Amino acid sequence: MGLISIDGTILKKMFIGGANEVTNCTPELNALNVFPVPDGDTGTNMGYTARAAVLETMKLSSPNISDIAKAASNGALRGARGNSGVIMSQLFRGFSKGLEGKAVASARDLGRALVSASEMAYKAVMKPKEGTMLTIGRSISESASESAENTGNIEECLARIIRAADDTLQKTPSMLPVLKEAGVVDAGGMGVICFFKGALKALETAGDIELITQAAESQLNPAAMMNTEDIKFVYCTEFLIEVTEQKGRKPMGSPDPEQFLREFLPTIGDSVVVIEDEGLIKVHVHTNNPGKALEKALTFGQLLNIKIENMKAQHTELIEFSTSVMPKKSVGLVTVAAGKGISDLLKNLGVDLIIEGGQSMNPSAMEIAEAIEKVNSDLVIVLPNNKNIILTAEQAAKLVSGKDVRVMPTRSIPQGIACVISNSDTISIADNLENMTEAMEAVHSGQITRAVRDTVLDGHNIKEGDFLCIYDGDITIVEKDLTQAAFVLAEYMLDKGGELVSIYYGEDATEEFANEIANHIAEKYPMAEIDIINGGQPLYNIIMSVE
Repeated sequence: MGLISIDGTILKKMFIGGANEVTNCTPELNALNVFPVPDGDTGTNMGYTARAAVLETMKLSSPNISDIAKAASNGALRGARGNSGVIMSQLFRGFSKGLEGKAVASARDLGRALVSASEMAYKAVMKPKEGTMLTIGRSISESASESAENTGNIEECLARIIRAADDTLQKTPSMLPVLKEAGVVDAGGMGVICFFKGALKALETAGDIELITQAAESQLNPAAMMNTEDIKFVYCTEFLIEVTEQKGRKPMGSPDPEQFLREFLPTIGDSVVVIEDEGLIKVHVHTNNPGKALEKALTFGQLLNIKIENMKAQHTELIEFSTSVMPKKSVGLVTVAAGKGISDLLKNLGVDLIIEGGQSMNPSAMEIAEAIEKVNSDLVIVLPNNKNIILTAEQAAKLVSGKDVRVMPTRSIPQGIACVISNSDTISIADNLENMTEAMEAVHSGQITRAVRDTVLDGHNIKEGDFLCIYDGDITIVEKDLTQAAFVLAEYMLDKGGELVSIYYGEDATEEFANEIANHIAEKYPMAEIDIINGGQPLYNIIMSVE
């Protein structure tokens, strides 16, 4: 006859099976995730989220189905990664709401809970798009309600649900043009189906099953401190100033930039070295406030070759100022970034805590929430710097109590940097956010990355190994040669206006190559002011911004 009801113990087993199936399907799901570029991480994000849900249920021994569903919802909420992970967490949340107060659940109960899951997921997305995992979730809810009316057998209901969802999945390319163009079905939708297939497989398996081990999640832990109490100034700070005529004005009471820095830097640190040579000033200082050093230096010109080393701790990809060094601030800043150079720059501009992440490395909601809680401020602004992290950041803000948390929807590193530069703790939060929004909208971003598979996207026939030029989130140019890609992208961006150009070269590029791009720009656009930064970012050979 099959099962006509299940309790929390069985539901936990089904959740384990679902998470395991998503894990097994991760490579396939990632390969399907073609938007915005063919280097997706939907499978990775959904796998982490499902695993977080299961791990929370493992803390309970209760056979009550409501308790297990609620625990899974809490785990998914805190462990959600990326848009797909956040939407998945809302499916868990709605499902839990539908089972509130129940010790066991029948097929009809599960059907109603799945309707609640779909409704909750749609509410979580401001502009829902059909052809996505939302569509698959709705298909599952509709099929579950219909199947439960026809049979009380839970295994049979699940089998019918999966068949109906598979049929809907095959139709997603006709609902979402980008899927049709690439010739693939929706990755998130397939991930949801994988979870249900795993749940059914677990239900039909005798005995217990184990959760598949995944790679350890990145932790938000500070670097281990060494026994170096005698070090008074923590940060060894070095940079070059390229003095410009416009910015090279003398501060009041100072004869020239070099002399001013020689007088100022000893007030914030020691081991000061200031050397001027043909318009370049080399600065070295040990200080607890590298941001102050850079802030003063910026009044004289653009900064190059910034390097900051923590002399009390080894550098980690997650950079954190402790509250023992930094006093309580009126406004705290948390941002997501990848690449040592970019992280250093953001830190020097005043960011309190940087979470390692970005494209293909989406941090979880819990990681962002923990970062917010560590900042020594009652008001914290979060800069996601990636459109796939915005929803996660907004969810993280809801996990934090006792702080006023605002999320600026920055979609790129240059936008995040612009917001940090415009940040001020001397004006109201409303005015501050308005200034940040204006700064963010004034920046146009370009990235160059390499395609990892053949596909058709945004009207471009892309081959594995091609260089993709992305402008404000859309693929605009596809080239076989990296140099040609950089030159064409720079011209494309500058032809639209703007004179301030920043070039961030990544871990797969060199300073010499960045200089080639700068020389090309200078020749074609002599009025452009160009800054070159060793970003060290993964995935993107070059990130460019134009203001």
